[in-house]
Amino acid sequence: MVRNTICLLSSCCSRICAESSEARSDSAVCESIENGAMADVFASADQPWMVHLAERDRLAGAVRVFARNRLVGIVPATNPARISSLRDFSKRGVKLVLTGEAVPIGLYAREALRRLSQKPEYGQDFARRALANLVSEEENVRAVVTKVQLGEADAGFCYTTDALGAVARYLRTFPMPEDVDIIAEYPIAALKSAPSAEAARAFVDFVVSPEGQRILARFGFLAGS
Repeated sequence: MVRNTICLLSSCCSRICAESSEARSDSAVCESIENGAMADVFASADQPWMVHLAERDRLAGAVRVFARNRLVGIVPATNPARISSLRDFSKRGVKLVLTGEAVPIGLYAREALRRLSQKPEYGQDFARRALANLVSEEENVRAVVTKVQLGEADAGFCYTTDALGAVARYLRTFPMPEDVDIIAEYPIAALKSAPSAEAARAFVDFVVSPEGQRILARFGFLAGS
């Protein structure tokens, strides 16, 4: 059982890193669950959709934060816009891509711009100037990374884990300043409709266990709480 769970968690981590936890929107997943989709466990890139299911009495047991992820700015490795810091995201002519605000990373990115605007070296109108450079809103963070990787956009935001692995050679990353650091929390819970309730509980328990956390750390995730 434990061996199978380790393999399953490693596979899940690979898919999260390769395809992004938002490849299919949390809203679509929640809708599927509410419509009777067969699922044992729900994990999200932010808390609101977990709250959404909790309010509709779809969860079995406690919600656990199983991982966290930092936000980073990204530009193509070729860097045609000659961006040297996050401040340059607001330069005239920079092509910025984000997701829409309905996607967690889109909210986090806009919050990061707002917080950076509070720093004197960025200026109070930094967020306004950066968002004036927005050329498209993508469906998910994977699409943002792809556009930046291919040089179809000059800059964007993603999670740290999205900029690791094979794609890393095609990107340059800019971490958030410590006093602006935005960390996404990933909640997980078993579902009341789980076909295998015992296995669902066991999987959640393993994900938040020390061994599960070590597996997640290998893929770049920060420890949960």
